[in-house]
Amino acid sequence: MTAPKPFREHLAAHLTLGLPLIGSHMAQMAIGMTDTIMLGWYDVEALAALVLANTFHMVLFLFGSGFAFAVMPLVSAAAEQGDDTRVRRVTRMGLWISAGFALAVLPLLWFSAPLMKLMGQEATLAEGAQTYLRIMGWGIIPALAVMVLKSYLSALERARVQLLVVIAAAVANAGINYLLIFGNFGAPELGIRGAALASLAVQVISVLVLALYAVNRFPAHRLFHRIWRPDWEALREVAAMGWHVGLTVLAEVGLFSFSAILVGLLGTVPLAAHGIALQIASISFMVPLGMSNAATVRAGRAFGRGDAPALRQGALAAFSLGLGWAALAVVLFLSVPALLVGAFLDPAEPLRDEILAVGRGLLLMAALFQLADATQVIAVSLLRGMQDTRVPMMIAASSYWLIGAPAAWVFGIALGLGAQGVWLGLVLGLAAAAAMLGTRFWRSSGALTTA
Repeated sequence: MTAPKPFREHLAAHLTLGLPLIGSHMAQMAIGMTDTIMLGWYDVEALAALVLANTFHMVLFLFGSGFAFAVMPLVSAAAEQGDDTRVRRVTRMGLWISAGFALAVLPLLWFSAPLMKLMGQEATLAEGAQTYLRIMGWGIIPALAVMVLKSYLSALERARVQLLVVIAAAVANAGINYLLIFGNFGAPELGIRGAALASLAVQVISVLVLALYAVNRFPAHRLFHRIWRPDWEALREVAAMGWHVGLTVLAEVGLFSFSAILVGLLGTVPLAAHGIALQIASISFMVPLGMSNAATVRAGRAFGRGDAPALRQGALAAFSLGLGWAALAVVLFLSVPALLVGAFLDPAEPLRDEILAVGRGLLLMAALFQLADATQVIAVSLLRGMQDTRVPMMIAASSYWLIGAPAAWVFGIALGLGAQGVWLGLVLGLAAAAAMLGTRFWRSSGALTTA
């Protein structure tokens, strides 16, 4: 039996894997912000249509990404056991089911305008969003394949290549946007269609680069050898776990979307402050999110070799890093809230002072949920590494929709506490999830120790 590693080695391992993943998440956010800024410069109506299209697309994309996330712990455990055949089987079926999901939802993207109108969106915006989605919607096929390959490479602890590819994609996206949105250097001026073509091109290029890297770096896996042949056992395994993970992600995303609807009932100023505060909190969240991805991989490897002490020590490292960052974010949010919110506002904006006042209060709430959010995302990722996804799905759904959503309505609307009350509901939902998921992980890993 090998001696347990010192705690500092677990910290170093999580940082080595987690930092490139954090950078990758940040670069991915930069792509979305670039689209928003460039279309905002081009035309405000086109920007509004883009926001609507991305909101519609993101729900489907995040749900479909559950199958890619399921690949990560399965490949981690198989790689630790030296089972190249199983690595190939689950990754290939991850690609299969992701492609199947993409094709199944493609009609929803193609005929999105009628659906958006049914949800009360203005006809002009709905048609503009559909124009974007009829081009970019095809990108959900390579985009989900990218997610599968990123999970595969993360599980094999090859995160740096992902960072380089996403950075290159962000630069390429900005360049193609500059050409096709505005019609520069002789290119056609396509507006929102240009942004859609840029996104589609970047997704196609990204999946090709990652696939070529995977084939050349890991030839023993024979990843695409006879890829057309079904493997029903592996397909069912990935589908079952991916379904649980997808619903878990959807439950949290749905809670935040619900909070936006509630704040929208309160007026323009609270909604603007909500959007800004959420953007700031989302940027901060990329750090614990990257660490949680590393936690899934490290937990998957420890679980694959049955090393319970390493699993728990690695978990302590992941929680230490994630919560350490969250504590720094709390200090920042409490120290300079006006500076952070003000960075998103034009100094000449007539409503600036009102938005700043609401935004400061929301960042106080954001400071509270930084710790809860970091805890729950790391705990659910550790459980995912142990291939435990069904109960965490139920915990997430009940925490967010039986506690968080009702509390947001009660405090924000019924009791009249406004946007801060809505965010207090978010804090309670996230805290409940953090407590229950954390408890389940420590109990499960303890049972593994005594087994």
